[in-house]
Amino acid sequence: QVQLVESGGGLVQPGGSLRLSCAASGSIFTINAMGWYRQAPGKERELVASITNGGSTNYADSVKGRFTISRDTARGTVSLQMNSLKPEDTAVYYCNAHRWSGMDSWGKGTLVTVSA
Repeated sequence: QVQLVESGGGLVQPGGSLRLSCAASGSIFTINAMGWYRQAPGKERELVASITNGGSTNYADSVKGRFTISRDTARGTVSLQMNSLKPEDTAVYYCNAHRWSGMDSWGKGTLVTVSA
């Protein structure tokens, strides 16, 4: 089992920055990739960014050049630095851990609101 706890959400003005963090506990040795997803009201959950144990990253086109994902594999943490935030980035952000077994673990989510 892997448990995930997110932190760092909140209210920010357009153009501002936020940093999300996620700490994994439990069987972190079973994780082969971690990432962030988001779900805006009335929309499906979508991938924002992911990073493998080897450091390979993948970003949604909508956040490329603005968001940066980083990870401490040994500690089981993953962070998302979000710059130049836009109102359309408003969503609940979920931490994800993809395990070697093919199963996914999810955090409870943290709300990011971008508004003037």
